[in-house]
Amino acid sequence: MTQRVLITAGASGVGRAMAEAFDAAGYSVCITDIDEDALRFAPAHWSRHWADVSSESDMSAIFQAIEAEGGLDVLCANAGIAGPTDAIEDVELSDWRSCIAVNLDGAFLAAKHAVPLMKAGKAGSIILTSSTAGQFGYPYRAPYAAAKWAVIGLMKTLAMELGPHGIRANAICPGAVEGPRMEGVLQREATAKNMSRDQVYAGYASGTSMGRFVEGKDIANMAVFLASDAARLVSGQVIAVDGHTVNPDPKL
Repeated sequence: MTQRVLITAGASGVGRAMAEAFDAAGYSVCITDIDEDALRFAPAHWSRHWADVSSESDMSAIFQAIEAEGGLDVLCANAGIAGPTDAIEDVELSDWRSCIAVNLDGAFLAAKHAVPLMKAGKAGSIILTSSTAGQFGYPYRAPYAAAKWAVIGLMKTLAMELGPHGIRANAICPGAVEGPRMEGVLQREATAKNMSRDQVYAGYASGTSMGRFVEGKDIANMAVFLASDAARLVSGQVIAVDGHTVNPDPKL
């Protein structure tokens, strides 16, 4: 029987890489996104839905549709935003709340509505996208780091609560991922630190023992592994895919 996976923010970036990897592995793919154009250009054989992950009504409707389509085996709660890049005293409360809403509330709502479907099947894999910012913290990224630390706490609790039901939960912590979203972070951080974009890029890369950024496919490959029977006893784990971060805020 074909396994079904839902990936939030699956129309572009890391989410798109995940969706393509699960598709190649033989899964039936469902994605949500708020980018209508990206959804339109996703493969037609994927189930595609517009949804704001921080809206309970949107998420409830998505999972009702998923249940009608045949249920759910794997959840990749991947939606996230970078949030502001500012010194803590300059962070607006509205920016803090919007960052928490997408990164943390979105993961919570996805898990909340996925679990009843997985319990019905007495199995499932929940994969939350955290970040190395959820392991080390990052200067000038307080809302994002706080949300990603909380995602790990959510995952650990889900693993304990849902293990008896045959449901596993794990978190992937990407490091700096090549792509448009990280490019925006680099530009904003360069401004905040009075550095050039290239200096900030080099700093992130040199902060890893492997000296490089990761790509979306690296995150996607880990997600497919965690969803597979090869990882049937892997749960409650925080797994970094980051080239081994050794210094999250190198000074150049």
